[in-house]
Amino acid sequence: MRKSGYRTTFHIYLIFLAALLVTAAAAIGLSCSLITLQKPGGGAVRSDWPAAFGEAFKEQVIPQGEGFRVTSSGLELLQKNQIGLQILDAGGKESASFRKPAKAQEAYTQAELLQIDRAGALEQSDTAVYVGTAGSGEKTCMYLLHFPLKVEKITMYVNKDRFSGGKVMVLASAGILFAAVLVAGLLYGLKTAGSMRHLAGCIRDISDRRYHPVQKRGTYRDLYESLNAMYGELLESDRLREETADRQRAWIAGITHDLKTPLSPIRGYAEMLAEEGEKAGKDCRRYAKVMLQNVDRMESLMDDLKVIYQLERGILPMDFREQNLVRFLRELVICLLNDPKYQDRTIHFVSTEEELPVSFDQKLLERAVLNLMVNAFVHGDPETELTLKVSAGEDSLEIAVSDNGRGMTDEEAARVFDRYVRGRDRDQSPEGTGLGLAIAKEIAELHRGTIEAFGIPGTGTTFLIRLPFS
Repeated sequence: MRKSGYRTTFHIYLIFLAALLVTAAAAIGLSCSLITLQKPGGGAVRSDWPAAFGEAFKEQVIPQGEGFRVTSSGLELLQKNQIGLQILDAGGKESASFRKPAKAQEAYTQAELLQIDRAGALEQSDTAVYVGTAGSGEKTCMYLLHFPLKVEKITMYVNKDRFSGGKVMVLASAGILFAAVLVAGLLYGLKTAGSMRHLAGCIRDISDRRYHPVQKRGTYRDLYESLNAMYGELLESDRLREETADRQRAWIAGITHDLKTPLSPIRGYAEMLAEEGEKAGKDCRRYAKVMLQNVDRMESLMDDLKVIYQLERGILPMDFREQNLVRFLRELVICLLNDPKYQDRTIHFVSTEEELPVSFDQKLLERAVLNLMVNAFVHGDPETELTLKVSAGEDSLEIAVSDNGRGMTDEEAARVFDRYVRGRDRDQSPEGTGLGLAIAKEIAELHRGTIEAFGIPGTGTTFLIRLPFS
């Protein structure tokens, strides 16, 4: 999105930069046209060339007798540049001339000469006139040079032809510039509006799940790339949500069956006790034992559901105390082997340390490790053996629960801690909510640790819990 903003800004900048360059070029061209002239003999000169020529020409006007004359080199210059000349005496009367224009007078008053000098031209004439003085001391004269050029003297000498149309040129240039900016802005606005409409349509298609990825170039390329990526993530999210919903439905069906399973023998034995009465006295102990076992199964199922509910809402009570982790795990192994269901199983306990004082919640960590060990027995063969190993590193300790059972694939290992995932080998033992490993993961994270699963099909599985010391 940020790139699109940069590109839009860059395009607008280019439009105004182009307009500025056009304006600058027009201004430079207009200025050059105003201060340049085309000499009669050919070649371009500055607009102040008549004044410079007239000032230098006084060297060509020299005294002769009582009057003045022009040198031969001066006459050549006049002839070459097609310039007219009038030499005036002290009274303003013409004493000599060369190629003078028809509108030139025979005599001029001081006021007329002053006006001609100020205007740089004769009245009602388009030719430029330079008024100069030649001679020295008491013997001086005035001379007028008539240039076949249209030059006007303002604060500087400018080309009169071009200056007279300067306003038109300026207005025309400004109009062209305004029109160019207006058209460019309109085209860019239409293009931007079209892109916005297409983007809005793409967003609607995404919400309706009928979007087709677009490969575009230009200003909004990164926006389309983001939309394509977002649509892909949205489809993946939909897939995962549907997959989770399927797992939840399957889990609900399974947990419903598991909750009904212990109720059947409880109900059956209860009915037998009700019907047989005193006759069932000798079997009461056996009936009661079966019923209690099924009640325990139901309580275990309900306890898992309660714990996962508390974990989801962050209301699970915690009691962290510093204890010897090695002793705690060793006693946990002994406790599990004392259970009649697992008294014939084998668990190897390995520790690199005799004492590891760590702060942890005894009940929660006991639940997590027991879930891992019981899970291995439930989904393994009767000959499956366990190894519980605890070791210390520099910043953390590791609790590894390994078995030599059926193992698992990488795909199964990646999903084994997901909620509602029940084991694939449930022929041996039907109990379980599919929440045991998810609960173990939550407990490890509550201790600011991590848990991972590694497995090789046909070889075995290892669950590794890493907990920080502090």
